[in-house]
Amino acid sequence: MDIKKEYSNGEITVVWKPGLCFHSKECVKGSPQVFNPNEKPWIKVGESTSEAIIRTVEKCPSGALTYYRNSDKVTEDTKEQNAERTCVEVLNNGPLLVKGTIEVIHADGRIEVKEPRTSFCRCGKTSNIPFCDGSHKK
Repeated sequence: MDIKKEYSNGEITVVWKPGLCFHSKECVKGSPQVFNPNEKPWIKVGESTSEAIIRTVEKCPSGALTYYRNSDKVTEDTKEQNAERTCVEVLNNGPLLVKGTIEVIHADGRIEVKEPRTSFCRCGKTSNIPFCDGSHKK
């Protein structure tokens, strides 16, 4: 089961999926007052403006951090209208980053839908095949 935690300031909600994180630390570098892994909870959305938090979250290369505006009501029609084209980015000394909704068909036939970003391992050291877990940094 994928763990998902949400942190809200009333205006936006930051969603964290730790299973996707490969610890690039873009969040910590971008907003250390909001994202501090040495504290509990490690995300404190009240420590900055919503717009500053959004700018930081949008830099998350793994897709472990996302956000939504609490005023937005997302429907299937809205998702369809806002659907992005899928693209693949090769990160320097890092994973393949796929942006967009994709289906991953595993060797055992299991199908997993991933969005909005998925990081695939290129080094072969991951313990979460086929996804990057940051092992390339060791």
